[in-house]
Amino acid sequence: MTGSHSHAIASAAASSAEHTRRRIAVRLLPFVFLLYIINYLDRTSVAYAAIGMSRDLGFDDRVFGLGIGIFFLSYVALQIPGAMLAQRWSARGMICATMIVSGLLTALTAIVHTPGQLYLARFLLGAAEAGFFPSVIVYLSHWFIQEDRAKATSNFMAAIPVSLIIASPVAGWILSHNWFAIEGWRWLFFLEGIPAILLGIVAFCFLTDRPNQARWLTAEQRQSISRKLEQEKPLSRQSIGIGQALRSRTVLLLTTAAFLQYFIGYSVIFWLPTILKNQSGLSDAQVGLLGAVPYVVALFAMLFNGWHSDRNRERRWHAAAPLLIAATGLLCLISLPSSNAMSVLLLSVICMAMAFLPVFWAIPTEILSDSKAAVAVGTINALASLAGFAGPYAFGYLRAETGSFVAGFAVLIFCALAAGILMLLTPAAQSRGPQSVTSS
Repeated sequence: MTGSHSHAIASAAASSAEHTRRRIAVRLLPFVFLLYIINYLDRTSVAYAAIGMSRDLGFDDRVFGLGIGIFFLSYVALQIPGAMLAQRWSARGMICATMIVSGLLTALTAIVHTPGQLYLARFLLGAAEAGFFPSVIVYLSHWFIQEDRAKATSNFMAAIPVSLIIASPVAGWILSHNWFAIEGWRWLFFLEGIPAILLGIVAFCFLTDRPNQARWLTAEQRQSISRKLEQEKPLSRQSIGIGQALRSRTVLLLTTAAFLQYFIGYSVIFWLPTILKNQSGLSDAQVGLLGAVPYVVALFAMLFNGWHSDRNRERRWHAAAPLLIAATGLLCLISLPSSNAMSVLLLSVICMAMAFLPVFWAIPTEILSDSKAAVAVGTINALASLAGFAGPYAFGYLRAETGSFVAGFAVLIFCALAAGILMLLTPAAQSRGPQSVTSS
């Protein structure tokens, strides 16, 4: 009787814990997912606004490349301070502040008239947005136990292709309308800034910083999840600097591969509307609709590749394959006869490079020691994000110099092949032994 009674108590406790975790996920994840969709809209809005700004302001591709890329200088520089502020002050406060300020700056980009004003607006926007992503990662760590954290993060990151899918047709439609004698691209910045401001205000009321402050949980649920999170905190919080992380051959290899993939990804995201517009001759609204198709393909490729990688417990080929497929698509885009259908098909193949992301970010924690993996993830993401400046700027510069996209596509082919090869050179998780943790 005593044994069965104890088993019943343990079973009830496990069921209660599962219910609490599910309730937290259902309340928080959809809203945070929505926040990231809105936060990511500016990537698409500036890509489509470039079409209108070139018509109305005479900006050339070199101006757009620098204007798009300069965002990432301040964005990367303030990533780590943003994470520290979220941890020491308030993750909820940082999320709200970044949403509101970035929304205001996006809306104010509508009044740009000169290249210098565009550069300033983009630089300030990068500074404003820098704290959002690390603040959400910190926020999730305050609510989700280790068993659920990776799934929560991957669900959150799926907002990237979803944002691109939604924003492309909306941006194309807004761009094609001039209301009250104001150009469509100005309306685009203004209208895409408003949701961020409103959601930032809503987030302050809806989000709760930590479980012990959540009135929407029972007292027992607050105590149990807080206790579990406290138990999972490491006893020794040994910190490793960026310099130490970069002395690791594996971290350097992963950083370089991520930089090359980001170089491709940001170049394509920011130049895809212009490429479609130039090669198709379609209206802005039609370009917006067609521009969503590659991101639909990318979303399904991301979900399938992540699932297949987990199922087969294999990472290197699953990270390399999307890059090699993208290289094939880029080569075909250069060499095959052009048509609207062919352009959309090949751009869809190229966007499959995004399927690299969920697999890649599973690798550092599997092949590095815990203390090294923690700082490695931050270091890799910060340094790789510099490709957000280098990629769009280099692509725009080559287009302006040569009058063609071919040189830019050739650079992207090299990046895809090199990144794919680097991923195949990454140590496999199962081969990691006691020596490789320290020597990697």
